[in-house]
Amino acid sequence: MTYEQLSDPNAEYTMRDLSSETMGISDSRGDRDVEITDVQSTIVDGNYPWTIVRVYTDAGPVGTGEAYWGGALPEIIERLKPFVVGENPLDIDRLYEHMIQKMSGEGSIAGKDVAAISGIEIALHDVAGKILDVPAYQLLGGKYRDDVRMYCDCHTENEADPDACAEEAERVVSELGYDALKFDLDVPSGHERDRANRHLNKGEIDHKAEIVEKVTEQVGDRAEVAFDCHWAFASGSAKRLARAIEDYDVWWLEDPVPPENQDVQTEVTRDTATPIATGENVYRTHGQRQLLEDEGVDIIAPDVPKVGGMLETKKIATLADMYYIPVAMHNVSSPIGTAASVHVGTSIPNAMAVEYHSYELGWWEDLVEQDNLIEEGYFNIPEEPGLGVTLDLDTVQENLADGFEMFDEA
Repeated sequence: MTYEQLSDPNAEYTMRDLSSETMGISDSRGDRDVEITDVQSTIVDGNYPWTIVRVYTDAGPVGTGEAYWGGALPEIIERLKPFVVGENPLDIDRLYEHMIQKMSGEGSIAGKDVAAISGIEIALHDVAGKILDVPAYQLLGGKYRDDVRMYCDCHTENEADPDACAEEAERVVSELGYDALKFDLDVPSGHERDRANRHLNKGEIDHKAEIVEKVTEQVGDRAEVAFDCHWAFASGSAKRLARAIEDYDVWWLEDPVPPENQDVQTEVTRDTATPIATGENVYRTHGQRQLLEDEGVDIIAPDVPKVGGMLETKKIATLADMYYIPVAMHNVSSPIGTAASVHVGTSIPNAMAVEYHSYELGWWEDLVEQDNLIEEGYFNIPEEPGLGVTLDLDTVQENLADGFEMFDEA
């Protein structure tokens, strides 16, 4: 028995089954009468375990997407397969809502279910663009810019050394050409006393402020620099840290407190002049709504292959724009998920940047057939149909995670 064969106890009584059959949608679209025939996935062992998704159609084109990394995703994608096979891949929004509703009893308000649905949704944009012969951004409403700024997530062998961070910042700016960077602040300082209570003592705050000082002064006005805390600190400590770095040119301080209590997040944001960003660990438009409506964040940072996919991210951006809040998309993806993010980035007015987290992985770009995706810190928007990037199946095969198999060719 496979996951797609599991019984569906909700199927007999759900009032929100949005399948074409239940909705009475006819197959009378001429050349656009296309059906999904299969959904497959595998995991590529990159600097993250990238979950690559493919949607196959009876018309020939195959869509490729990516779900946010992690365990159990191929099984959930297999579980979702019966809900989309036989459907027209051009009905992206309806199929997204259909999958959300069909998985509601299994937790599709957040978590792995939404990430798996995101991967299929991105693949639908890719295949729909190929069927209609337009780039994916055109499906989202068109273009605001020809290229999207990428910010480089930087690392060193000694991430706790302020001087080493400053040296790496200089290298990334002067040698690699980026004008937007990010460094981690949740690094050991040598002053820790209790890692469980989220409290930062003065020595820890001084150490983190020194990293900020050394990096920002090193790059000056040649680059903007953000700093990530990975939800590590208590409310009071986060406020003290944010105030301690107010005098430096900080692009944003990211995820200073855990993501569950958005009231605390809002309080931290309002307590400091340091711009605060969050959003990668919040799901769907509903999850981001309170942050935006309460103005509890200065910069919203959804992750496209995690938050619900491309159209859902655009909906979040539209809501954010009502509060004049820019969007800086979190991204730890392969070129597939990254391309999805930049297509969203060109389709929204308030895009600030997209993260690039693989500058130390020498074969990141080899995963696709296209070259020079990122030049001088910017991703040129592909004009080819769909996402505009094509998997290099040899590279996929060479880098499959242990125990995973190749999907079928197009």
